[in-house]
Amino acid sequence: MNNLLIQTLAAGTITVGPGNPLLIMAGPCALESQELAMDIAREMKAITSRLGLPYVFKASYDKANRTSLDSFRGPGLTQGLRQLGKIREEVGVPVVSDIHEPAQAELAADTLDILQIPAFLCRQTDLLAAAAATGRVVNVKKGQFVSPWDMAHAVNKLRGSGCRDILLTERGASFGYNNLVVDMRSLPVMRSHGCPVVFDGTHSVQLPGGAGGSSAGQRDFIAPLTRAAVAAGIDGLFLEVHPEPDKALCDGPNSLPLAGVEQLLRELVAIHQLVSGGSHVD
Repeated sequence: MNNLLIQTLAAGTITVGPGNPLLIMAGPCALESQELAMDIAREMKAITSRLGLPYVFKASYDKANRTSLDSFRGPGLTQGLRQLGKIREEVGVPVVSDIHEPAQAELAADTLDILQIPAFLCRQTDLLAAAAATGRVVNVKKGQFVSPWDMAHAVNKLRGSGCRDILLTERGASFGYNNLVVDMRSLPVMRSHGCPVVFDGTHSVQLPGGAGGSSAGQRDFIAPLTRAAVAAGIDGLFLEVHPEPDKALCDGPNSLPLAGVEQLLRELVAIHQLVSGGSHVD
């Protein structure tokens, strides 16, 4: 499998793939405020720097697939990209966010280092083609309804549209109503498509629509699932983190408390180093 080279003016280059440290993509579910996002980005950069891990700040400028019409969605495209651009410039880290329509791709690419395709939209050909046309790295979340081998079609759509830098992210599969399960076999299967694979350790414990008008979650299972995924062989982790998850405006039940991030990452780095044959973090 080829390595993926992510170019960013703010932070040089990040190399993702076999033989490299785990990529960490982490931040709040949605942009709640500029101040909160900056605080999380700075703290995550400090943590990942201590552990020698490449870091990308993630947050959605618009959560377009919320359960309820009244659910918090974020500041929207224009203001959200402005906030993400400020984080990119002032904190000095790459940034990633979701796009939902083909028309958003070019606008978002002016700010984002990675364009993310939401799980529910991973089959949308026009959206994939528009993301590919920007020349940016594209991270595709595997739909809860899509098999890992069928993600080859999303990869082929991107490659056929000119994209070569592709990440695939596992985020669990629908299992009955309001529940997700993770099949660890999906990780090596998606890696066989020739793309680095990321495990979404927080959306994988989500209970979609499980709280009636919003999603619930089981954050106690974040640690065991991420440990298992790293042991299975992955290239990166996607985590929703928040200083006070119970007060988060979006996906709080499945968010990792910021105070617990470093200890978990130390455990995961040790597993990753063991699996890949490298040295442990001191």
